[in-house]
Amino acid sequence: MQPRTFSRYDKFIISILTFLQFTIILDFMVLSPLGAFLMPELKITPAQFGWVVAAYAISAGISGFLAAGIADKFDRKKLLMFFYAGFIIGTLLCGLAPDYNALLIARIITGIFGGVIGSISLAIVTDLFNLEVRGRVMGFLQMAFAGAQVLGLPIGVKFTTWWGWHSPFLMIVGVSIVVGVLIVFYMRPIDGHLKLQTRGNGIDHLVRTISRRDYTNGFFATTLLATGGFMLMPFASAYSVNNLGIDQNDLWLLYLVTGVFSMAAGPLVGLLADRVGKFSVFLGGTLLTIVVVLIYCNLGITPLGILMVISVFMFTGVTSRMISSQALLSAIPDPKDRGAFMSVNSSVQQISGAIATTIAGWIIVQAPDNKLQNYDILGYVITGVMLVTIAMIYSLHLQVKHKLSGTAVGSNAVERKVA
Repeated sequence: MQPRTFSRYDKFIISILTFLQFTIILDFMVLSPLGAFLMPELKITPAQFGWVVAAYAISAGISGFLAAGIADKFDRKKLLMFFYAGFIIGTLLCGLAPDYNALLIARIITGIFGGVIGSISLAIVTDLFNLEVRGRVMGFLQMAFAGAQVLGLPIGVKFTTWWGWHSPFLMIVGVSIVVGVLIVFYMRPIDGHLKLQTRGNGIDHLVRTISRRDYTNGFFATTLLATGGFMLMPFASAYSVNNLGIDQNDLWLLYLVTGVFSMAAGPLVGLLADRVGKFSVFLGGTLLTIVVVLIYCNLGITPLGILMVISVFMFTGVTSRMISSQALLSAIPDPKDRGAFMSVNSSVQQISGAIATTIAGWIIVQAPDNKLQNYDILGYVITGVMLVTIAMIYSLHLQVKHKLSGTAVGSNAVERKVA
C-alpha cells in the first residue's frame, strides 16, 4: 500500500510538534556542550555537573509519573499549553541563574514541566496518526533532535562564547514563546479519548496503567533504551576537548555537521521503519551504534574531520534506534490509556536517564590535566546494555504483532501489522 498523504493540518501538527520538541530537547541537550564552559566557570566537578543534568531528569520523571493519572482526563491541547508555559518559565530562570545552586533549582523547575511535554506530544501523534505511517511521523519529530544540533547547539556554543552561558537559555525562551502562540491559535482540541474514559479517579487510572504486564514490558524496555544516551552525551563535549584534542571553538562545527546528517537521516529512517519493520531498523541501528561507540570511547587525539565521520555514524545509529523504538512503543497502549502510558513511560525514561548520568559521573574521573579517565569502561557498559535491549525490543515486537493480529487499535482506523 502506498504511504498515506498527509493533509495540510496533519503537516501543521507534525511541524508544530517538531518545533516544540526542538525547544524541549535543546533545553536538555544544551548542557552537554556547555559542560566545557560551566565546570571551570562555576568551579564544579564532573559529578556536580552530572547532578545538574540529572536534576532535570529526576524532576521530570517524578512529574511525569504524577501526571499519568490525569493525562487522559483533559483535552491534550490544554494539557500541552499548561505544561509548556511552565517549561518556558523554568528555562527563563535558568537564563537568569547567578550560581550553581540557582541553576540546580531552575533545572528542577524546568524538568517538572518539560518532562511531561514529550509524553503529551507522543499521545497526540498516536491519537492522530495510524501505525502504518507513524514511523514517518516519528522520523520528522526526530528531526527536532538533529535540529537541536544543527541550529541550537552550534548557536548555543557561539552564544556562550560571545555572551556567556546564560544566553542559550534566553534564546530558547524566545523561540518557545513563538511556538506557544502558534499552538494556542491554530491547534484544534484533541479530546476524542475523553469519550473512552471510565469512572474512577486519577490514582485508579495510574494504578491500572502501571499494573498491566504488557505495559510494564514497555516501561522496562524504555529503561534500557534511556541508559546509553544519558551515559554518553552529557560528557561528550568535555571528552572531545580534553581527551580528543578538539579546540573548544570548533565544537559548534562538530555538532553542526553531525546534526545536518542526522536531520537528513530522520525521515528516511522513519520511512524505512514503516516499510521493512520497526524491529529490523532498530536492530540495524543498534549494531551500528555498538561498533561506533566502542571505537569512539577508545580514541586518543583525533583530527576534527575523522571525529565528524565517527559522530555522523554514531548518531545515525542512535537516530535509527530512537525512531523505530518510539514507533513500536506507541502501539502498546490502548486508546483510553495513551496519555497515562506515555506519561509513565516518559517518567521511566527520565528517571532511568538520571540514574545512568549519575553512574556515568561515578565511572568517569577527571585527572589533574583535565582528561576524562575510564571512558573506555563507559563504552563497554553501554555496549552491554544495548545487547540486552535488543532482546527486550524483540519481545515487544512479538507482543505488538500478536496484538495487531486480532485487535483494532488506533483512533482513526485499524492499525496494520507493520511492527
